[in-house]
Amino acid sequence: MEDTLKAVDAKYEAQKLAFGPLFFQCVVALRDLGILEYIHKNRNGVTVEDITGELKLTDYGVRVLLEAAKIADVVEYIDQDRIKLTKIGFYILKDDLTKVNINFVQDVCYDGAKYLTESIKNNKPEGLKVFGEWDTVYEGLSQLPEQVRKSWFEFDHFYSDDAFPFALDILFKAKPKYLFDIGGNTGKWSLACCKYDPDVKIKILDLPGQLNVARKNVEAHNLTDRIDFHQINLLDKFQKIPKGADVVWMSQFLDCFSNEEVVQILKNVHQAVDENTSIFIMEPFFDNQNYPAAEYCITATSLYFTVIANGNSKMFSLEVMRRLIDEAGLYIEEESALIGHSFHTILKCRKR
Repeated sequence: MEDTLKAVDAKYEAQKLAFGPLFFQCVVALRDLGILEYIHKNRNGVTVEDITGELKLTDYGVRVLLEAAKIADVVEYIDQDRIKLTKIGFYILKDDLTKVNINFVQDVCYDGAKYLTESIKNNKPEGLKVFGEWDTVYEGLSQLPEQVRKSWFEFDHFYSDDAFPFALDILFKAKPKYLFDIGGNTGKWSLACCKYDPDVKIKILDLPGQLNVARKNVEAHNLTDRIDFHQINLLDKFQKIPKGADVVWMSQFLDCFSNEEVVQILKNVHQAVDENTSIFIMEPFFDNQNYPAAEYCITATSLYFTVIANGNSKMFSLEVMRRLIDEAGLYIEEESALIGHSFHTILKCRKR
């Protein structure tokens, strides 16, 4: 696409990037201090004096935040004194997608993001060291600070939960009796499957920390007779996925690995299944989205993978995933795009 932006506008856009982290923190402060909520509740506008009196903040502090917020189009002035939220401000305050993304960036990504250059050079998640000395975030997930862990899971679940009703309908067309949930995490998908079909049996395969969380959730729902567990590190070539599943499910799992690791994992799946086994892969492919905001969020998530998660994975394009599936000896039998309901596409695969 031809670059038609005028020089003066291009320079302005460059400054937005230069000061972007400060404006981001301004928005977080406005939200956490209750300023955005207070303005929102007073639709006819409020003054700085109203805010300082109600929220017990200094005139200086409120003004410095609101002046930046005006530049960022988060608030606007009705007249010389009174302020109200813009549509952008409303979305920052009330939109679930925006709230989840802000919390994720603030709690999980922000402190470590400055190590992105080192991560690219070293092919390691150098920003993860702000939380602990692990090779990947998944190894330390259960040990992260509570707020960090909360924002991580809310982000992870938000990008999958909307897809659940449609994904369940697609999956259970295969009439699974014994389902393997690979990378089952907290067990949320497995629990949803048990609710959807009272007869299905499930095995969750994951790292020990995640299995501990999943086991507690399964026990809390009294489903230990239907859901069992298999500890596995799929980056270890010597650890094989057990046989026996008639359906294998992987949701937002393969994007946690490099291309080479994805092929390795899919080949592991290949050895565990036969030609009658259905293999489902659900991912939010950045090149298969209807809205620019979705493509923007998904592409940005790749930077999190680089600097925090593992240093070598990213969100996939549908084209690349098709190639990796073929390389692993599988073929795609059916593609189901859930666009409009969620960010995801489901690929139903079989052993070639």
